[in-house]
Formats: sequence, C-alpha cells, structure tokens
Amino acid sequence: MDDKRFWVGLTLVKGIGAVRLRGLLEYFGTAETAWNASLYDLVAAGLSPKLAERLIQVRKSVNLEEYVANIARNAIRVLTWDDAEYPAHLKEIEQPPPVLYLRGEITPEDRWAVAIVGTRSVTSYGRQVTEEVVTTLAHNGITVVSGLARGVDAIAHHAALKAGGRTLAVLGSGVDKIYPPEHRSLAEKIIAQGAILSDYPPGTPPESANFPPRNRIISGLSLAIVVVEAGDTSGALITAEFAAEQGREVFAVPGSIFAPQSRGPNQLIANGAKPLLSAHSVLETLDLTRNIERREIRKAVPTDPTEAILLQALGSEPLHVDDLRSRVALPIEKVSATLAMMELKGLVRQVGSMNYVAMHEEAATYYTKNK
Repeated sequence: MDDKRFWVGLTLVKGIGAVRLRGLLEYFGTAETAWNASLYDLVAAGLSPKLAERLIQVRKSVNLEEYVANIARNAIRVLTWDDAEYPAHLKEIEQPPPVLYLRGEITPEDRWAVAIVGTRSVTSYGRQVTEEVVTTLAHNGITVVSGLARGVDAIAHHAALKAGGRTLAVLGSGVDKIYPPEHRSLAEKIIAQGAILSDYPPGTPPESANFPPRNRIISGLSLAIVVVEAGDTSGALITAEFAAEQGREVFAVPGSIFAPQSRGPNQLIANGAKPLLSAHSVLETLDLTRNIERREIRKAVPTDPTEAILLQALGSEPLHVDDLRSRVALPIEKVSATLAMMELKGLVRQVGSMNYVAMHEEAATYYTKNK
C-alpha cells in the first residue's frame, strides 16, 4: 500500500479532493510520485497551474514525517481508500473522502448502521422518539451514526452508549477539536465504544462551512437515516438530501403541523420519505430484524484472517475478483485461492464472470453444523 503520509500531504492542499486525487493517482500511479512531481508534470496530470503551485508550496512548508508522527502521538489513525478497514458503504458513494482521521475503532459490524439526525432545539417528544428508536437499534446490533451536535445528535449518542451499542460521530472539525466543547466527555465515551471521525485534518477548527459537507459522510456510513425533528433550514435536511442522492432510505418522524421542529420531517414525508411510525419499521424495511444473528455468523464462520477480510468486503451486490483484490489490498493469487475455499464452505457464491457475493444464509448453515 502507498505510504499514507503522501495521501495526507496531498489532501492538505486546498482544492485537491476526491476527484483530483483520483486523477493524480491514475496519472502518477502512487501518491508518493504525485507528491514529489514537478510543476510541469502536475499540470500535465490535469491540475491548473495555480493548484500545482499551491501543492508545491504545501510540499515545501509541511514536514510530512513530523506531521504524521504528531497525528500518531495523539492516538489518531489515518484511513485511505486503500485500507481494508475503510468503511465499505462510504466507499460506494460518489466522491468518498480519500482520507479519514479516526479516534476509536471502526469494526466490520459497523456495516449495519443507521444515522439519527435532527435539530439542536429538540422537544420532549423528539427526545422520547430518539431514545426509543436508538435503544431498539442498539439492542438489535445496529450502529448509530450522528454528528455530536447539541440536541438530537447528542441524545442519540448517549442512548446508544446507555443501551450498550456502538456509535460513530462524524465531526465538522479535526478529531482533536471537539465541538461543542461541552461534549468532550461524550466524545471520549464514544471513542471507547465506537469512534469519532472526520475527513478534516487534525487542527481544523469547527467553522460553520465545514458542517454541511460532513453530512455526506454521516449518510454515506449508513444504510438509512432517521430525521427526528428539524426546522426549515436544519442541517438534518441536508443530510437527508445526501442520503437520497446516495440511494439510502430516508425516514422522518411525523409531528404536529403547528410545531416548527416538525416542519422539516413533515415536508420530507410529503416529498416521499418514509414516515417513522415505530422503531421496528426501520429494522423491517432494511431487513435487519435478524441482524445480531447475522453478525455472530460473520464473526464465527471465517477460519483465518484472509477469509474474514474477504467476507467483510463482500456483500449482497456482486463484486468482481479484481475489484475485491483492490479493496482488500491482497495478492490476486491469495484472494482467488481463498475464495475457492470459501465457496466450498458456502461462505460466498460466484455469480458469473468471477463476480462474488456473500452467502449469509449458507454461512449460517455452515456455522450451525460446526458449532
């Protein structure tokens, strides 16, 4: 895998996001080569002269080894597209963040996640709904994703922790700049029972412009989002918009037509979102009612680390062996040999032309027979 420090360096350049970084990788082959390229070659790769000059200026001003070492000293991890741990659902969205900064741990079980978002000015009704929905999700092994903000977000994180579930918080700042500051204690609890993450480099302050873009990560990590309460201009509605664009299910909690906090969800329902009438409706719609059983099967069945990595990367949608190899960063020979063994066990199935899917039901049968 390419050295992560060069990924970090390139994403420190304002104007280099997912699209331009992918173009640089395709042109130069590695992030290291792109980072060290000349002005002429950077322009040839598609950067404007101004952006190429900016990259060179950042290269001169930043000591990457020292910068990355400081990140590590603060117990912050870096994930890139090349990492098998990079969240699979997030990687599927258009323009996924090339680099994620993480405190805590993302696990394979976080593939089953639902985002809970809403207003900071939550009512007692919104609080009750949030706590009941989150508790039900957590008890069914669903990871709860939110944004650590005041109101619905904080209630969702607290409820997930109280229920013994996992929760992920996506920040609009660096993961070392907790906002709001009164949620520092909550953030530490989340790190111990999930993770806080951001695509903003450490040290980035919580500026207002950062929060709308981070909402695409909240929805991208999730199978669905639930908008509890939201005013006409709430950031939760931006998250719902991202979710719809990403093909995620959007649920909205109906409320009084006279309540300003219910205007957003009621409008979402009018526009086609699913009205949330019970916490179990999320589980039923997403076919997650047997999620705990599925998770136990996935943890128990693989007999070696390679099988576990491949099973984590596969889902119900066919994935070509070459794409799978790229996702897990393993030699093609090892991937092919392991897939052949997993197919014999019933863990995966080939669906034509070297495309594979995970077989949850057959995996369950295999696990039952071998208990």
